[in-house]
Amino acid sequence: MTAPVRVLVCDDQILVRTGLATIIDAQPDLEVAGECGDGRTAVEMAGRLRPDVVVMDIRMPVLDGIEATRLLAGAGVERPAKVLVVTTFNLDEYVYEALRAGASGFLLKDAPPAQLLHGIRTVHTGQALIDPEVTRKLVGRYAARIRPTGSTSSDLPLTPRELEVLRLIADGFSNSEIAGALLISQETVKTFVSRILAKLGLRDRVQAVVYAYRQGLVT
Repeated sequence: MTAPVRVLVCDDQILVRTGLATIIDAQPDLEVAGECGDGRTAVEMAGRLRPDVVVMDIRMPVLDGIEATRLLAGAGVERPAKVLVVTTFNLDEYVYEALRAGASGFLLKDAPPAQLLHGIRTVHTGQALIDPEVTRKLVGRYAARIRPTGSTSSDLPLTPRELEVLRLIADGFSNSEIAGALLISQETVKTFVSRILAKLGLRDRVQAVVYAYRQGLVT
């Protein structure tokens, strides 16, 4: 049998933390590797326990979830963790900062258990977990804070078609929507997305969206 996905649960509210842990431990393919109530402990425990996924609250004492995420999954981290942020507000500016810090996605705390479990499994497979429409609203709201690098699209190591796909990703299009817009198959879209991430050294679609805004490809 495949080993269960090991999850570290980090939330300063003990009732929330216990609830999350109970839901996770009830699944045959998931298990709770540990629990903690602040970001500093989360970083320490993640380094020691090496969980497959870290479920991270944002507002915590000692070290908040944003800084903890940056230490666990940010640029330059040798073995970046896969962090799934949970928050009270779906357009909270702290969520945006957490995504820039390296989180693979986010969920609301009032999301149904099935969505939480799907989120953990999705992030574990290396995919990002953000609804396209929420991505568009979230990054669009804070796009003004992202400074364009000054480079142009001609400077990017992408083909014209890959650049087109990247712009659509940044606009919040799903794979099926991109396929419809460009009149290509979803499998072809997946291939383009994989090439874009590889060429730009990005981990997932979340980073691709932020990258596109930083390059001034989307306004």
